[in-house]
Amino acid sequence: MKIRVERDGLADAVAWVARSLPSRPPVPVLGGVLLDAGDDGDGDALTVSGFDYEVSATVGVPATIADGGRTLVSGRLLADITKALPAQPVEIAVDGARATITCGSARFSLPTMPVEDYPQLPAQPALAGEVAGEAFGQAVTQVAVAAGRDDTLPMLTGMRLEISGDTLTLVATDRFRLAMREFTWQPAENLTDAAVLVPARTLADAAKSLGTSGSTVRVALASGEGLLGLSGSGRYTTTRLLDAEFPPYRQLLPAQHTSRAVLDVSALTESIKRVSLVAERGTQVRLEFGDASLRLSAGGDDEGSAEEELPVDYEGEPVTIAFNPGYLVDGLGALHSDRAELTFTTPNRPALIKPADAEGQVVPGYLYLLMPVRLPG
Repeated sequence: MKIRVERDGLADAVAWVARSLPSRPPVPVLGGVLLDAGDDGDGDALTVSGFDYEVSATVGVPATIADGGRTLVSGRLLADITKALPAQPVEIAVDGARATITCGSARFSLPTMPVEDYPQLPAQPALAGEVAGEAFGQAVTQVAVAAGRDDTLPMLTGMRLEISGDTLTLVATDRFRLAMREFTWQPAENLTDAAVLVPARTLADAAKSLGTSGSTVRVALASGEGLLGLSGSGRYTTTRLLDAEFPPYRQLLPAQHTSRAVLDVSALTESIKRVSLVAERGTQVRLEFGDASLRLSAGGDDEGSAEEELPVDYEGEPVTIAFNPGYLVDGLGALHSDRAELTFTTPNRPALIKPADAEGQVVPGYLYLLMPVRLPG
């Protein structure tokens, strides 16, 4: 194999593929990046791929190919090297068990791994539909904030993806909060409704790179094979679906409320951050709602205390409710809105946070459910 490729395109491709590789691969070849030089149908190209039996990532880079071929080298090391190369064309040559990377006066020689031991990359499943990249990226980010991170509860580390006609719904929960986003997309013809559970971390990483402004993300699904595929901007990725039962979340969503507040997101967020400085890790910030005012407080006599007042549009009886400040800030940040509506019934029942417009009307499509922290006494 002997090729010449632009440095920036190579570095971006290798970095994207290497990011999906396991930090401690069970066998060395699964930590490798596969370089395949040949004709991809649109002309000469270098295809960069990675696969660890759970997640695959593939991207093509235009290249000048003197000799085609395939080679497998350490993904992390190749990513570090290509990122550090000078801004000049890169030449890659493979001779026997060594790969040589030359760029300007810099030259690296890397050992190769046996290509024949590398697993077959999964094919993209059947197309399920298409969605604007920016909308998809934003939706995944909004929902991923509520996904669990405890691998002993795999059903909570996933993001539920529901397909119902031209509506796509994403949901995640870690038991303490829940985020849900609904948006329209363009389903493929003859697509049947479906619901699958996707690893939230993997989906968030893919959406971050595929969900760019002006792009289109193609969603592919083979639920019978337990596989989800995403593609866009010349990049392709697949991930294994989680074989776990997602909690019946819709019954958790409050059907009514007795209290409603509309607040400025930025002012409330900064106030929570200030007041919670005196709160020990994981303890609560208290919100006391009254007539046109909100009093935030945290701490106590032993560790210091803080309080602050904010104006609020409030409907309901005066009430005090408490939340984990980190979870509350996460929810406000995920709204992507200047104003927020907060609704609840009692201090011990779930509260709903939704984006609101300048007039205080709810902007449909996203909600963040948050369980209150029980007040002492």
